Amino acid sequence: MNGLIEKINQWFVSWGFAEHEARPIITLAVIIGLALLADVICRHVILRFVAKLVKRTKATWDDIVFDKRVMTYLSHIVPPVLIYVFMPLAITAPDTLDFLRRICLIYIIAVFLRFISAFMAAIYHVYSEQTRFRDRPLKGLLQTAQVILFFIGGIVIISILINKSPIVLLTGLGASAAILMLVFKDSIMGFVSGIQLSANNMLRVGDWISMPKYGADGTVIEVTLNTVKVRNWDNTIITIPPYLLVSDSFQNWRGMQDSGGRRVKRSINIDMNSVRFCTPEMLAKYKKIRLLKEYVEETEKVVTEYNEEHHIDNSVLVNGRRQTNLGVFRAYLTNYLRSLPAVNKDLTCMVRYLQTTEQGIPVELYFFSSVKEWVPYEGIQADVFDHVLAIIPEFGLRVFQNPSGDDFRNWERKN
Repeated sequence: MNGLIEKINQWFVSWGFAEHEARPIITLAVIIGLALLADVICRHVILRFVAKLVKRTKATWDDIVFDKRVMTYLSHIVPPVLIYVFMPLAITAPDTLDFLRRICLIYIIAVFLRFISAFMAAIYHVYSEQTRFRDRPLKGLLQTAQVILFFIGGIVIISILINKSPIVLLTGLGASAAILMLVFKDSIMGFVSGIQLSANNMLRVGDWISMPKYGADGTVIEVTLNTVKVRNWDNTIITIPPYLLVSDSFQNWRGMQDSGGRRVKRSINIDMNSVRFCTPEMLAKYKKIRLLKEYVEETEKVVTEYNEEHHIDNSVLVNGRRQTNLGVFRAYLTNYLRSLPAVNKDLTCMVRYLQTTEQGIPVELYFFSSVKEWVPYEGIQADVFDHVLAIIPEFGLRVFQNPSGDDFRNWERKN
């Protein structure tokens, strides 16, 4: 290198430049030229060789970690490092050398921070594609790590600019910690909440959550340091601070999605005036129904044996035991639900009566659909209750319904 500088120096002297003026300029130009050459070699030779080597491997993670963008940031560190190391050969003035080296060092740190940030982002992409980490709030952790990285890098850069130790700056920052906590309150709370949500497995990307207080009812699409994005079922997107999910209550439907079924819990009100004992003709009719034949025969056998054993006078219906049309109807609904392929037989399946009100007797159907997707699930519910409403008159029952204006007009015409 010295020989090259001497030869160029002789050219400049022959052109009329003084030797003490030409040598620093030539040396600095050679150093910059070598740094640029090293940058070209790194980007166009070494990086291409690494890219070809990575493509030959069977692993996929190295394709992302050794991404062109990440490696380009790494190669950008080489030129300023060379300039920083060889600058004393060109500049001998202590103050000028110190100032330029500090500027060069700041640039090296800035490029290094960009490289580390890109490297962490690449690591995030690797793990976010894996099945076991896909539903974890990794993006919030990435953003937290990046904030810490740039905060530390900023402290180091400022310390270089003012020519003070980073420890001195950190000591001074301790006095203003309250102000920093106020400024970064949301980020700090989001970071802590993100750790709690992840550690306790409270929230994942893809979960269906409901938080009516904040208008959230949909699927979690992103969990970041400061926000949780939820796509509602009307395709609107709402953002919620993570700390609200920890401090307030929300409903996560993941348990339903991971279980064997989605619950159906609806009732129909039966008019109490339509409930009565079954006559022999009614029982004969019910025996022709496939889902009721066995139930009616076995129940009638038990009723008959009980009445004969206790010498019941059957001329009065109040005496002894009798089947009712509402009881037979409940048995039919139970057998009907258990016969449906879309109903999960391993989970609770029953038909029950709720507390009687002035609007009749609520008959509740409580079962779990094995189909959990929203649209098919609603279709199954609709099919079940379509059938229930259609067969109620077959049992001599009536659905309770408040009288409408048309009912009053018909009553007036008859009277």
